[in-house]
Amino acid sequence: MKIAMIGSGAAGSVFASYLRRGGADITLVDPYQEHMDKVAKDGMTFTIYPDQTFQLTGFKTAYTADDIGIMDIVIFMTKTTTLRSAVESAKPCIGPNTVLVSLLNGLGNEDKLLEFVPGDRVIFGSGSQGTFLEGPGKCKASPGARAIQLNMGPVEHSALTDAAGEYLEKTFNAGGLAGKYWDDVRPKLWVKIVSNCCFNALSALLRLRLKYILNDPHGLTLTENVVAECCAVATASGCPLDKDVLMADILAGKDKGIADYYASMAQDVLMHRRQTEIDSLNGAVTEYGRRYGVPTPYNEVITEMICAIQNNYDVQYDTEQQA
Repeated sequence: MKIAMIGSGAAGSVFASYLRRGGADITLVDPYQEHMDKVAKDGMTFTIYPDQTFQLTGFKTAYTADDIGIMDIVIFMTKTTTLRSAVESAKPCIGPNTVLVSLLNGLGNEDKLLEFVPGDRVIFGSGSQGTFLEGPGKCKASPGARAIQLNMGPVEHSALTDAAGEYLEKTFNAGGLAGKYWDDVRPKLWVKIVSNCCFNALSALLRLRLKYILNDPHGLTLTENVVAECCAVATASGCPLDKDVLMADILAGKDKGIADYYASMAQDVLMHRRQTEIDSLNGAVTEYGRRYGVPTPYNEVITEMICAIQNNYDVQYDTEQQA
């Protein structure tokens, strides 16, 4: 199957590298021209933390989807805030039998794909990997603690979604990423959403890597309360989650490789000063909580704080200027 990866920054490059290792015919699409040119010329230097490095060749690359041809599968690894515009820009490579796939964090990404194609051509999911783009043609994966690192499933089962999902499962696994195509992926995604709601925003607000959040008693208390609210909302939405089980899982992974990872939202806020995905994570949990009558005060305050930060990058206190 021919695959396009729309959005080939850190996450897109990592997931594309697993697919390429598994033998996929894959085209990277990203406006970052230096990165695309380097991969086209020399391939991708792909590191899996801590000590596996591969030089992968055979990628096709493009700055836009305008001239890459019709694809069998189009995977979106942009920011959730730009997903709609990404699908719009990818229309030249989407045919009547193309399956669209979102592997983005957060709630509701599949609904955005459904604005363009029917449910029997949509797969959604997410992965449990820290991802870094260390420079043009060079990406790094920091695997999480879970046995299955990528969960995905269809909005509606069909010949197209099942063929694409089974192919992706086989190819990701062949490339070294343990993935699973589920009949109903929602319970698995809620587990990932809980983790993201804890550590993306808290890492950004506290300026701490994940292990330091869990090793601090106040950070641990914040984590426990966010987990409790998320589990209550998930349960109300029809995907029962046990707060104690999830906390045990989170604590079991606090010394794994991903514990040294600066979460993507921390990178957004502290390094790049750009818009975050808060609205599809803690903000979405708050909205779902209102829908189901579940209080979410911790998630609500966290959302408001991140929104205030990202609205005011240009006037924030700068220690270097004040020195």
